[in-house]
Amino acid sequence: MAAAPSGLVAPVRTDPTGAAGPTRGQASGPYWRRTSRGWYVPADTRTDLPEQRILEQSVRLPGSGAVTGWAGCRLHGAQFFDGLAQDGKTRLPVPLALGTHGNVRADNMVRFSYDRIEQWERTHRHGIPTLVPVRCLVDAVHAARELREAVVAVDMATTAGIVTLSDVAEYAQSRPRVRLIPKALALATEHSRSPNETRLRLIWLLDAGLPQPLVNCPIRDTSGTLLGIADLLDPEAGLVVEFDGADHRTTQQHSRDVAKDEAMRDVGLEVARVTGRDLRSPDRVVARLRNARQRAGFEPESSRRWRAFPPS
Repeated sequence: MAAAPSGLVAPVRTDPTGAAGPTRGQASGPYWRRTSRGWYVPADTRTDLPEQRILEQSVRLPGSGAVTGWAGCRLHGAQFFDGLAQDGKTRLPVPLALGTHGNVRADNMVRFSYDRIEQWERTHRHGIPTLVPVRCLVDAVHAARELREAVVAVDMATTAGIVTLSDVAEYAQSRPRVRLIPKALALATEHSRSPNETRLRLIWLLDAGLPQPLVNCPIRDTSGTLLGIADLLDPEAGLVVEFDGADHRTTQQHSRDVAKDEAMRDVGLEVARVTGRDLRSPDRVVARLRNARQRAGFEPESSRRWRAFPPS
C-alpha cells in the first residue's frame, strides 16, 4: 500500500487582493505555475508526485464528478499506479469521471469518461472526490485497451489489497462493455509484486506457451529450511524464473541473488533470470525460458530435494 501523501498543495484561483491567491499579474510571473485554466500553485510545488498531479486536476471536476482509473487506484493506496506509461517516463493524463452530464474543458492533462456514476460508487480519499476502488480499477482496465496492461492493472490492484479478484468479477457483471475484464481475470493473480513480474509471467504464458507457474512461491529443502521465494516456479520442470529489477543492481543484492541461485541449484532446481531490459525483446525472453526448461530436471515429486509452498 502507498503511504498517505503529505505536503500536497491545492490549486487556487486568482485573487485581486492577493490574499487567497495570486493577483493576475503575479499569476503570470515566475513564482506561480498554472495547473489548468484559472488554477495556480506556487512555482516550487513538486511535480513528481502522482498525488499532486491528481489533486491539481481534481479541482476541475463538477460536483457530480470524481477521480477514477489509475489515479483513483493510487489514491486508494495502490502504489504501482504511478501515472506513467510503460516506458516509465511518459506521464499519463489524469482520468476524471464526469458522469452523464459533465462539461469540463479538455486538454492533454486529463482524460474524461462519461459513464453513469452510481451514488454508492462515490467516496473521498485524502479530501479528493474519487470512485470506489473496484470502479477505479475497471475504468483503468477499460483505458488500457490491451490485454497485458489490463492484467498488470488487475494484478497491481489486488496485490495492494484495494480489491480482490472476486470483487472485480462481481462488479464486472454490471459493466459488460469492458470486454477485457473476463480475459484479464483469467490471467490475473493476487501474488505478483511488480508490473514487470506480471509482464514476465505473461510472456511465459502467452508467448512461450508454458504451463501456469506458481507466483512468488516459497521453496524449502526437505529439512524445512527456506531456500528462497521464486518469482515464478514451474513445479513440473523444477524451474525457477527470477525477475531482476533496478534494485538488483546493487552489490549487496547481487550477492544475495547469487547465494539464492546456488541454494536452488544445490537441490536440483534450474534457475533463469530476466531483466527489465530483456522484456523489451520478448522473443529473446521466450528463447531463454524454453532453453532453461529444457535444461531442468523434471524430477518426480518423490525424489525431489525441495518442496514448494504456494501462497494461499
